[in-house]
Amino acid sequence: MVSDLMIDRDDRADRLIQEQAPPTAPPEQTVMDAAVQSAGRPTYDKYLQWKTQPLTTPPALSIVIPAYNEAIRIVPTIGAMASYVCGLDLSWELIVADDGSKDETVALCTGLELANLRVLIAERNGGKGSAVRRGVLAARGDRILFADADNSTPIEELSNLMRRMDEGYDVVVGSRAASGAEEAHRSWVRRTMSNTLRAMIRPILGMNIKDTQCGFKLFKREAAQRIFAAQTIMGFSFDLEILYLAHKFGYKVAEQPVSWIDAPGSKVDKMKEIRRFLKDMARIKLNDLKGVYD
Repeated sequence: MVSDLMIDRDDRADRLIQEQAPPTAPPEQTVMDAAVQSAGRPTYDKYLQWKTQPLTTPPALSIVIPAYNEAIRIVPTIGAMASYVCGLDLSWELIVADDGSKDETVALCTGLELANLRVLIAERNGGKGSAVRRGVLAARGDRILFADADNSTPIEELSNLMRRMDEGYDVVVGSRAASGAEEAHRSWVRRTMSNTLRAMIRPILGMNIKDTQCGFKLFKREAAQRIFAAQTIMGFSFDLEILYLAHKFGYKVAEQPVSWIDAPGSKVDKMKEIRRFLKDMARIKLNDLKGVYD
């Protein structure tokens, strides 16, 4: 009898402790907080404010991440971005434009419970260009960056793009081919294919852009709204059309050399995308001749 009373008392005590204890943070929140804490106390304090207090006015910067089945990489990338951007003296929002992911990408992002993170959900896969377009057109920032979910161009390169935009450019393109750029872990096969395609862009489309495909581009809001509203290509080579439209509409475009790492886990079928790239160059030229962009 005494033993039963002691067990019952212990059970009640355990329940009381569990009821009074704060809820355990989801693992993804712990990863995020730990990543930002490593940046130092001032940055961490700004992060806590960004995490818990929704912006009441349009931000200075919007960052758009297109994502398709990025459950493995998305939280570390968001953590890296928060660690860096929260240390800058500007207001910002983050938009993850999901592209019909079949894994836990959406659940992980919403589970972070970040006040200034929006997750745009697509019912089906529409292509990277479709995801970027939805994110950019939903963005509220004065300047809009889209960046790949693998953080292959480190978010620290943002400051260099911002400085170029301060010089008067409407669009600043992160470039792996401009003088001063650094590429790591890229095979000679990929380098050769990229160089061949780059050589075709100027004579066919009349653009003097060495690297159209780097997933790290910064736009002034007005330019972004006009360019992406006119976009028709939703696949891998959408960047090509975006930059063609920037030139056609008379915006000032600059290339900024960046550091770039060929992150593992790419979902791009290289040969398939090369064929599409060539077809899309012809499509862009034909669209222009037919007045589609007018």
